Amino acid sequence: MRINRIAASLSLILALSATCALAQVQRPRLIVGIVVDQMRWDYLYQYYDKWGEGGFKRLMGEGYSCGNTIIDYVPTVTACGHASIYTGSTPALHGIAGNDYMIDGKPTSSVKDTTVVGVGTTGKAGNQSPRNLLVTTMGDQLKLATSGLARVVGVSLKDRAAILPAGHGADGAYWYDNDTHQFITSTYYTRELPKWVKDFNKSNKKLMSKTDVWRDKAGVTVTFGLAQAALKAEHLGGDFVPDLLAVSISTTDAAAHKFGAMSAEMEPIYLQLDKELTAFFKFLDKEVGKGNYLLFLTADHGGTYSEPHMKSNKMPSGRFFDSKLRTETNEKLRRRFGVDNLIQTQMEYTFYLNNDLIVRRNLDREAVKAEAVRIMSESPEVMWAVDAERVNESSLPQDIRERIIKGYHHKRSGEIFVLPITGYYASWEGDERGSNHGSWNQSDSHIPLLFYGWHVPHGEKTTLTHMTDIAATVCAMLHIQAPDACLGQPIKFD
Repeated sequence: MRINRIAASLSLILALSATCALAQVQRPRLIVGIVVDQMRWDYLYQYYDKWGEGGFKRLMGEGYSCGNTIIDYVPTVTACGHASIYTGSTPALHGIAGNDYMIDGKPTSSVKDTTVVGVGTTGKAGNQSPRNLLVTTMGDQLKLATSGLARVVGVSLKDRAAILPAGHGADGAYWYDNDTHQFITSTYYTRELPKWVKDFNKSNKKLMSKTDVWRDKAGVTVTFGLAQAALKAEHLGGDFVPDLLAVSISTTDAAAHKFGAMSAEMEPIYLQLDKELTAFFKFLDKEVGKGNYLLFLTADHGGTYSEPHMKSNKMPSGRFFDSKLRTETNEKLRRRFGVDNLIQTQMEYTFYLNNDLIVRRNLDREAVKAEAVRIMSESPEVMWAVDAERVNESSLPQDIRERIIKGYHHKRSGEIFVLPITGYYASWEGDERGSNHGSWNQSDSHIPLLFYGWHVPHGEKTTLTHMTDIAATVCAMLHIQAPDACLGQPIKFD
């Protein structure tokens, strides 16, 4: 018993020493990251005349806008974006090679983890964790810098959008389960759903069970509602030890995939987002104090206008059918090599060779790959198809080559990367209205980035900045080490 008391006393002394040291470094009480899924940069101005005064206009009028922020890798998809924002890195290093990709030759999703089970659900929606993420996040670095005293929480409808921003050391990540119509977590974080989450689920049960929160403005409302509940229950921003709250709005993405960018159905969702931002800022002002929190708002990727919308305006556009390209390529490869299904699958513009089959049939892997690249390059929907391992040997412009290199993880990505004709986007038969993303084009890679609050001056810059600069900037402002694979540079607020 005496040894235990001594150990407890030593732990308390160390914690108090760390707290005293923290008090000497100027830091905000709270960092808030808001990611709006599939928000194009130009939405800031498309809807500007319809914004109220307290949401986006407050950010733009009082904060700092980086108006030329680019995603410098492909594929530009949700999991890669959320991981890159919070790690300051790219798929080549952080390992989140897409929403879905291969690990050891087996398909997986970005946050799938069969070693954990759901909390608040018995379904597979709870088998999720950040273990596929190979590097630290800004939240992880904040934990390390504060001897674990900082609190880190992530919330979103999407599992990957809550889990990846929160990082490995998070105190909690909460996402929506379609089967139970409530927010859940996994045993990676806790064995029992916190009371405040249960209470939130109960008080919002009717709304979440009878409304399509994925494509209705109510999804924006419940996400911000959960964020507010998390802040109060977890005491985020309650003292001088900085905490981090990561919020991601998924409804904007799901609705755009169904209805299309700038469609009539999207406007009420974005106007609701503006209203929720207004209420959220007032909430932060009251609970944490204006000037005591550092906030940034960005997107995980943009989105391409649908083919009908573009063609109605006499603009070049088209749809790219990746599954069709795989089928056609496999048929031509069969004629050449006498073996079917040499392309195993495709995921987010990358195509995976069936390497086990190639070995079993004693084929020349390089010859198969080169022929597949040649066949795909001849498709009328494709601008370039490249061997991802030899992209520097291609005739691609340097900037696009570098984006492929930064997005290619040599153990998880497909061997062949395809870039559709500019203006084309991945689609499915019968899916004409919906928007998509994933390419290097401006529509997909140009994202909003606004900073607001603690030590942020009012201003705007149009010089080039990158998604990977976000984590570097926040960590520099906090005087903590950037995430361990960070490639970005701190942004100067000129």
